[in-house]
Amino acid sequence: MIANTPAPPYYAVIFTSFRTETDKGYGEMAEKMVKLASEQEGFLGVESARDGLGITVSYWKDLVSIEKWKYQVDHTEARKKGREDWYKAFKVRIAKVEREYGFKK
Repeated sequence: MIANTPAPPYYAVIFTSFRTETDKGYGEMAEKMVKLASEQEGFLGVESARDGLGITVSYWKDLVSIEKWKYQVDHTEARKKGREDWYKAFKVRIAKVEREYGFKK
């Protein structure tokens, strides 16, 4: 689903990853993190896809909201598990969205 974001400017956190073969609760944790993120102040939406390379983009009102989410206790634990068990490699990028356009039937 395409996130319904407000008019720019806002921020995007782009998380790209390659998974390991280990599951160890990954699906449950991913669902928990989306629900928890959606409850955080400044959260605007999320989009995710995986076909070998996984890409999750979360949208945020400002950099302060992103920083608070990064250090939220449960998210910190999920990040630790990701490094230990779930990801072969990942990268996080933070970008300011200054313009958007789209189409929907």
